[in-house]
Amino acid sequence: MHFSIGRFRGVPKAPRLRNLNIYLWLCFIGFLYASVQIFTIPQSLEQGLQRLFSNYSSSSMDGFQRFSNYSSPSMDEFLYSLLKIDPSVFKPAKLSSDEMAAQVEKKTPNLPFRFWLEVKGQDKSKNASCAKFPSLYDLKYVNIHWQEVQTVDGPYYLFGAYFDNRTLAKDAPTVRLVGLIAKMNRKATLFCQLWFREHKEPAFAPVSDHTHLSISGGGVYKDGIIQPYMFSCPVPDEYKHTVPQAVSVVENPCDMATTNLKVNYILPPSGQKEGFAVCVKGVSLPFNDYSVRLIEWLELLFILGVDKVFLYNFDMHPNVTKVLSYYEGQGRVEITNLPLPGRQPSAFGLMNMFLKFIGVIKEHQETIPYNDCYLKNIYRYKYISALDIDEIIIPKVTSSWGTLMESIVTEALRDSQLPPSNYVFRNVYFLDDMGHSNETVPNIPRYMHMLQHLYRSPIYTKPGHYIKSLFDTERVLTIHNHYPFTCIGGNCWSYNVNTSAAHLQHYRHYCVPELASVCEKEYKNNSVLDESILKFKEPLILGVAKTMMKLGFINSSSYMLK
Repeated sequence: MHFSIGRFRGVPKAPRLRNLNIYLWLCFIGFLYASVQIFTIPQSLEQGLQRLFSNYSSSSMDGFQRFSNYSSPSMDEFLYSLLKIDPSVFKPAKLSSDEMAAQVEKKTPNLPFRFWLEVKGQDKSKNASCAKFPSLYDLKYVNIHWQEVQTVDGPYYLFGAYFDNRTLAKDAPTVRLVGLIAKMNRKATLFCQLWFREHKEPAFAPVSDHTHLSISGGGVYKDGIIQPYMFSCPVPDEYKHTVPQAVSVVENPCDMATTNLKVNYILPPSGQKEGFAVCVKGVSLPFNDYSVRLIEWLELLFILGVDKVFLYNFDMHPNVTKVLSYYEGQGRVEITNLPLPGRQPSAFGLMNMFLKFIGVIKEHQETIPYNDCYLKNIYRYKYISALDIDEIIIPKVTSSWGTLMESIVTEALRDSQLPPSNYVFRNVYFLDDMGHSNETVPNIPRYMHMLQHLYRSPIYTKPGHYIKSLFDTERVLTIHNHYPFTCIGGNCWSYNVNTSAAHLQHYRHYCVPELASVCEKEYKNNSVLDESILKFKEPLILGVAKTMMKLGFINSSSYMLK
């Protein structure tokens, strides 16, 4: 009898091959048994899969020995468990149009994506050859936040649009826009195409105002350097009872627009304004881990009664991003990514170096995020302040901004029947190496920067210099980071808050460059102890510790106050 698989050059099957054939059959039977034992469920589907993969790399005999020791349900039960898995877990969730629009507008807040979805396919135009509603594919995007319109003066870079119907505004209702142009002496005549949900045709409105959003000086107030502006487009009388959803800026009313910005009109959910918001200019901290100091600053703002912080982000350290994302999830912080317009670089790291290089030009452009933040929130908050993350307004007597404002508003009205447009707080330096030591502030964690720095300059900076304000949203039209540019109804009236009531505590390594020559003599020598912040010590320490534990920055079991 010959080996059934075949012969090797006619050689008969040897007895040794017959034994091999038997051995192969035994291995095959063992493999089948092991396979049945693999596909079993000791207690759960997850454990069965873990057993399967943990033994997959073992030799067949080792696996056979181990699997033969298990007592478990049958292979049929395992397969039945697989059949019970809902196939939907493997399918991506299908978003509704409204959910998709919300996500897009969160990433690109100046795009009227929701309105575009509503009117897509509709004929929205003056006529077949005039002022067609632009598709979002027809727009000229500079990047995700800037749109471009070409004019005889060169490109206008538009950032945001806002509906302003405040009672005191003589041109209300109107649409305000903020943007940049590298031209001082403009020749272009611009128009707004205002798009409404309720009307097929757009409304045409001439751009009636160009408010420059910067102060002269520093060599930046000239052609060739991008200038920040606020533009106004009054809503025509026949449309004044409706709110435009989007606006396009063109040179001629019938032009096919290359811009289409969402008109922001954000009302408070409760119908009543909240108290305070803080706007923070574009932050560029890609390499410095400012996370713990940022937590301390935010927690103190919330203790003082700030309802929300709006922060614009150039680029940030991962830990800073983690902190802000945590507070954003709580609804107490809102982050807007802020790329640079035009040909300025927006790449990570390079943008940070570029912003340092352009110096005063950076400050020139910072008024765009400030005014975007302000104009978006004029209906939501009574007062808005523009602060940096190294400065904070501290009440001397009261324990919150709310109680502070109650007292100083009453005091201000003694001098005038007209309320102030803004309330000014004097600047005082708390520099890093001003005579503090841990022994002077017992029971304070060393990572608490503000609580560990209780020594300040003996004098304030000059009145009007480096101050910060609380802006009355009923009266201020455009803002600088220090004071208003323009106010509704004419001149702005600033009320200077007495330093005995409150001041601006400014935490820096050294004085600003403009004061470097006198910093040692006038501001650092003879520093004085100021414990105004200590009344917030306990809630601030606990708030910071709680947040750091939730973020994994410290271990809750090892945390102790030292």
